[in-house]
Amino acid sequence: MGEAAILIMALLFFAFVALGVYAAVKAVKAAKRGVDRTITQARRTVEDTTLRAKSYRQGGVSGQLAQLRLSLRTSMRATQDALQAGVAEDASLKETLDLFRRLSAHGQELDEDLKRMERDPDRSRVAAHLPELRERTERITHSADSLRWAARDRARKFAEDDLSSLSAQIDLEAGALRHWSAPEQNPASDDFSWPESDGAAPAPDRKQASAEEQQPPAITARDPRLTAYPWEKSARPETTN
Repeated sequence: MGEAAILIMALLFFAFVALGVYAAVKAVKAAKRGVDRTITQARRTVEDTTLRAKSYRQGGVSGQLAQLRLSLRTSMRATQDALQAGVAEDASLKETLDLFRRLSAHGQELDEDLKRMERDPDRSRVAAHLPELRERTERITHSADSLRWAARDRARKFAEDDLSSLSAQIDLEAGALRHWSAPEQNPASDDFSWPESDGAAPAPDRKQASAEEQQPPAITARDPRLTAYPWEKSARPETTN
């Protein structure tokens, strides 16, 4: 029993050590990814600022190359951010994201060509290639913009449809909340209508007439002072001198 307990304790110790090492490695990798992401974003910001400064301050071939690179990078980054944000809510954008990855390969190749052109000392040769580079840049940025705006239009359409459906449901619920049951009315007073007559009195019911015939005569006579109907005034007694 003692050896088994020692063995179990040793296994638990090694398990905890292995778990701690695994957690430490995961934490180091996550921290490294965070640092790499921060460095990449900082480098990207510096490059964009440098390109923007070149496109504004420098003229000629260098300024045009910087402007082409800045336009390419801005369009591709905006499309990438839009698609990656939308694919989490719309699974159909995965195919669109795959197309963008293929387009990104062409964009990266063009960006490398533009970098080489910036370092090329033969400015006349670079100027001769500018129309081709501008045409390639426009084609890639146009394709990226088309994907980005199509994804945004799709998201806006879904949002409008959801809002319309929600508004209809809210209207139905509001109508149900304002609904109340009308008070029940006496059907005898509402549904009763006098039968049409052509001047002749309606015929008495046979059952009622037979019942009245079978009733025995009253023992005491009616008081002559009482009138036939309660709403008529009683007749005045005759006075005798």
